[in-house]
Amino acid sequence: MWSKKYKTIVLFILLILNSAIIAQENIDEVLSNGIKTVVIDPGHGGKDPGCHGGITNEKTVVLAIGLKLGEYIKSKYPHIEVIFTRDDDHFVELDERAKIANENDADVFISIHANAAGAAAYGTETYVLGLHRTESQQQVAERENSTILFEENSEEKYKDFELTPDAIIARQLQLSVFLNQSINLASKIQGQFKIIGRRDRGVKQAGFLVLYKTTMPSVLIETGFLTNHKEEKFLNDPVNQIKMANVIFKAFQEYVAEIEGVNTLVENGEGFESSINKIEEKKDNEEVVYKEEKDKVYFKVQVETSRTPLPLNDKRFLGVAVKEYRQDGLYKYTAGLFEGDFDAANKYKRELKEQGFEYAFVVGFVNGERIPIADAIKLAN
Repeated sequence: MWSKKYKTIVLFILLILNSAIIAQENIDEVLSNGIKTVVIDPGHGGKDPGCHGGITNEKTVVLAIGLKLGEYIKSKYPHIEVIFTRDDDHFVELDERAKIANENDADVFISIHANAAGAAAYGTETYVLGLHRTESQQQVAERENSTILFEENSEEKYKDFELTPDAIIARQLQLSVFLNQSINLASKIQGQFKIIGRRDRGVKQAGFLVLYKTTMPSVLIETGFLTNHKEEKFLNDPVNQIKMANVIFKAFQEYVAEIEGVNTLVENGEGFESSINKIEEKKDNEEVVYKEEKDKVYFKVQVETSRTPLPLNDKRFLGVAVKEYRQDGLYKYTAGLFEGDFDAANKYKRELKEQGFEYAFVVGFVNGERIPIADAIKLAN
């Protein structure tokens, strides 16, 4: 009995050592030949919106940041192939994202996400594969890993796959040479975020499925919290999406220079200033207007009703962005805008209740007119 158990342990150790040797050979090749391929992974997409705020969702924000990052890398490093796991709004399975990176022999994998927590949470954090040290780190990983719920036949596909502490430790041993490089890149990213005034929540470790399956230096960036109204407004702004991409690009430049053993000027992405100027000119110092498309169903959360009009910055709105509509001679105020997604609106309602909007409730609109909530849900479905 012991002999069989002993043989299993030895075989397991040999498998880990063999994987580690292969990983060392791969990293040695990168260190000697430089970076040739980078895979950029904008999280979620399609039927998987990721986390929601009041006015936007994760899949939309991170796609804009990821595409701009890829544009910057292509411009400065024409010899580096940039591959996107998705470059539009479609769903890609977690397993497939890692497969894209592995099959293209990527030298770097950058996964971009947005975070969700309490309304007070804010700042950026960058993850590498490892054991979580706090409950909040575990929750972040569980939320991002929940993408598999949108995958077909996920129970069968992942039935033998468990991100147990033992499994993560074994995987870290296999990819230990990549882990140091992952932490190196993650630290540079967080350092650049600090330079533009973003709160640095640090480099962290957690059991992200997509990082577990990639076989190269890999990081997962949480760009901010969409559940924090100020951060959501920041991340939804096209100017700030460009700035966030530029920050990651600067960190990437530092990483490439270190890998290649050269001194290089870390600079802004090609057209950085001009693209920001164009957007700001269009704004004309006005707030972005979120237009509702014809015949589409939208859900909002009503937070206040008044016989007289209220300033949109009235203290009773607690700093939450609201919009006004009139019905039955009353002035009514809503927060959030969710296209066809009652569940997301309902979740947002619960968050607003926790903030002090005791009587918040979800309402439905089509073509600017409020309709019965049951009809709105039926149309949305």
